[in-house]
Amino acid sequence: MDHNNYLYVSQGSEMMNIVIVEDETVVGLRLIKLIKQSLPDLIVSIVHFETIDSAQDYIEEHSVDLLFLDLNLNGQDGFSILKNCLAKSFQTIIVSANTDRAIEAFEYGVLDFIGKPFNLNRLQKALGYFFNKHDHKQCMYLSVKKYGKIELVETRYIEYIKTQGNYSELTSEGEVKELHDKSLEQLLLILPNHFQRVHKSYIVNMQYLAELKKHPGTRYELVLNDGTIIPLGRTHYVKIRNLIEK
Repeated sequence: MDHNNYLYVSQGSEMMNIVIVEDETVVGLRLIKLIKQSLPDLIVSIVHFETIDSAQDYIEEHSVDLLFLDLNLNGQDGFSILKNCLAKSFQTIIVSANTDRAIEAFEYGVLDFIGKPFNLNRLQKALGYFFNKHDHKQCMYLSVKKYGKIELVETRYIEYIKTQGNYSELTSEGEVKELHDKSLEQLLLILPNHFQRVHKSYIVNMQYLAELKKHPGTRYELVLNDGTIIPLGRTHYVKIRNLIEK
């Protein structure tokens, strides 16, 4: 067995499940200590693994809220966990001395990248991104591949995302279009909350929404600031209307 279970119980009512994948025992124990200091009012379950295989088996079988992941694990690449668990809804914070891989990390929609060595304040900042759903660093960028290179698209400039075959087409200000290899469902797991599913084929950045139009025959449309018209599915109408009326 290469993992340790830690249950830290305080005043909270819901369990938060955290997984740490770190092959250096001292670093893993330090993370556990600082996480407990940072979350005094929650019930937190922390499981620490030292190998990729055992961590991945656990993640496949359990619900996880937050993953702390090192990149160099006994010579193995920590990113392999994210590659194999793309559809999982957990958020990931990278903790690694390989800071030159930060851009690569954002390709996988990680929440934050903490360089080693780290302190309590830096860890608390990263946890703040996790808990503040409307103002966090989560997925500030989506990566696209161009001519064999990775380029970053700032999510704040993305107006809407459309299904395009096996890809998702990102449309940013100025009608700049890029293809992303994640599905709409996978993108929704990492995008900020102002990105909303409005149709089986569309996600809209609500910050660009100008108007909701209702037509005869229960047909709905969204009009964006630049005049772009996006279909609004009937099953999404009430949710979007309520968001607009808030």
